[in-house]
Amino acid sequence: MTYPERKEKEKHLLYLIEQKRLCSIEKVANDYGCSIRTVKRMLENLRNEGKTIVYCRKTSKYFLEE
Repeated sequence: MTYPERKEKEKHLLYLIEQKRLCSIEKVANDYGCSIRTVKRMLENLRNEGKTIVYCRKTSKYFLEE
């Protein structure tokens, strides 16, 4: 995966989180054609960019904390 492809996928991942539609990292990994660890790294990169992404165990979803 090239850098521009990764940034585009991170952008889409952020969109899924904003729309409260990200509930399965495994599904995203399959859709992107990468590993679960890569998706977790993308989430960490988004957090490092200043996004406050949190996982809720009760609903099993990721969301942005305000």
